[in-house]
Amino acid sequence: MNKHHIRVCILLALISTSISCDIKKENPPEKTIDSVSVETLPDQISWDFEAIFVDSSFTKAILNARRARIYNDRKETLLDSGLRVEFMSKASGKRVSLLTADSARIDDNTKNMLARGNVYVISDSSNTTLETSLLEWDQKAQKLYSTEYVKIVSPNEVITGIGFESDPNLNNYKIKKVSGEQK
Repeated sequence: MNKHHIRVCILLALISTSISCDIKKENPPEKTIDSVSVETLPDQISWDFEAIFVDSSFTKAILNARRARIYNDRKETLLDSGLRVEFMSKASGKRVSLLTADSARIDDNTKNMLARGNVYVISDSSNTTLETSLLEWDQKAQKLYSTEYVKIVSPNEVITGIGFESDPNLNNYKIKKVSGEQK
């Protein structure tokens, strides 16, 4: 090798050494494992779920949902993918009204239910329909409640308002902050 080649090799060696010294070695990113807390997992998951609410051999209601997630420690059941509740007559044993909703939460201690999203109740006896986005069922009082906008359509009138209370048949209802029209 001539002197020129040796100088170029030394120069390249010095340059590569100085460059490599300036490069910071980064530690590889820490691997994160997607973890789900066991506390958030349901104890049971049921597809095509059905629950029958009975009081002294009288079937009060039949609830069907596409999926139910049951949490034993929290004493609650979450229903999603659509649900349907048929309220039954004590006298005849036949359906008196039908509730449908996108999802619901049931308190397993009290059997109270909070239905959400596209909630509809249809009364078979009075041909009255309720529409809202949030509806609560109070098992002890046997009443439906809402604090949201509601629309009730009956054969005689269309009533809208904010806030609502009724029996499950929609025969005796009260609407707070009412507006509406007669047909």
